[in-house]
Amino acid sequence: MHKQNRKAFIKKMGRGGVAIFASAPPAQWNHDTEYLYRPDPNFYYLTGFEEPESICVIAPEHPKHQYILFVRPKDKQAEIWNGKRVGVKDARKHYGADKVYPIEKFSEKIGKYLQDAKRLYYTLGSNEIIDTEILSLFTQSVRSRIRSGKGFDTLVDPSPILSELRLIKNETELQRIRQATEITVAGHVAAMKAVRPGLYEYQLESLVESTFRMNGAGGAAYPTIVASGGNATTLHYTTNDCEIEDGNLVLLDAGAEYGRYSGDVTRTFPASGTFTEAQREVYQLVLDAHKTIIDGIRPGVSIDEPHQKSIELLTEGMLSLGLLKKKKKIEKLIEDGAYRQFYMYRIGHMLGLDVHDVNCVREANGDYKTFQPGMVITIEPGLYVAEGTKGVPPQYLGIGVRIEDDILVTESGNENLTSGVPKEIDEVEALVRGAK
Repeated sequence: MHKQNRKAFIKKMGRGGVAIFASAPPAQWNHDTEYLYRPDPNFYYLTGFEEPESICVIAPEHPKHQYILFVRPKDKQAEIWNGKRVGVKDARKHYGADKVYPIEKFSEKIGKYLQDAKRLYYTLGSNEIIDTEILSLFTQSVRSRIRSGKGFDTLVDPSPILSELRLIKNETELQRIRQATEITVAGHVAAMKAVRPGLYEYQLESLVESTFRMNGAGGAAYPTIVASGGNATTLHYTTNDCEIEDGNLVLLDAGAEYGRYSGDVTRTFPASGTFTEAQREVYQLVLDAHKTIIDGIRPGVSIDEPHQKSIELLTEGMLSLGLLKKKKKIEKLIEDGAYRQFYMYRIGHMLGLDVHDVNCVREANGDYKTFQPGMVITIEPGLYVAEGTKGVPPQYLGIGVRIEDDILVTESGNENLTSGVPKEIDEVEALVRGAK
């Protein structure tokens, strides 16, 4: 997979370019402990290498070494504390590099790969330590070019190229996303079976994330949201410390990560096993919009179309519930953005190495691209009526509903990768009640 990704990147680079990618630096948790390490997605996409303090150099026109890695050398004492390192020898053997050096040799060796370059591809801001070295190299090269006519004088951010490449998933990536979404489904079903009044939100969070790990996930793809009652009207509620009360809806937004690829699903369900009438009305409205939008996803359709459709459908629904007043035509309400009080975001996002994956979704002229086979997008309409909102029917106050699935664009239309989590009202109620 990574070799294929490098080839595609080299093709986009054109002649005369050399690219440098640095791994993400470790992040400090407290005095002498670091967060669980996660590699920079672009670095991982091109190399598959997962250790910090590493650098990838891609030099397509070098006579001997087109793909070079700089990695941490083996260190017995360090490995006692922090685990085994791949080391220089095995990095070449297992990661396909033409040449591998110890990371300490970067300053000494990089010059020979840059001497004939006209452009250097590097993303500033990805690693402050390497940033300083790259800027120094750039300054030296510009001065050299003035004197000798040799040296690169252009610094190019490779992120747009990689964003475009990562938009279409290859078969290996899709296999990992399928596994991530399958595990995500298992976590959501476990939560729906376990929920009941009297549990705390963090208990469902614990169950979901342990289910992910028990099924082979690397962990959660993002902080799990378990929002009961009025907490569901806060979009990124992650405190997860409230007791779930009888009559509450529970909004669960959680996804598993497998092989560095993400799942992302949201379901909203009644803790007691039965929707109230008001909850049912809001839920059905969101569900109908959700299904209609997914049905319209296919190759050739504008990537912006699902969002525009969601605005239209949800605004109509807000009018039918009395959340918006019929003082203006629906077209004017949409133009004025009246829906944003209850629906505040775009309909979804690309999914991949990042849960909100890079999304080079516009053409150079600003127009939206069209869906192509291999894209994976979330579809997540919602309605959120915060407590204390004035001028709305009181029965809807404190209700937040979101329904989210992961959709793969196929040659003939689309495939819902997370359809295994029930979302029809009778199915949801049956699953929640049936486990009691």
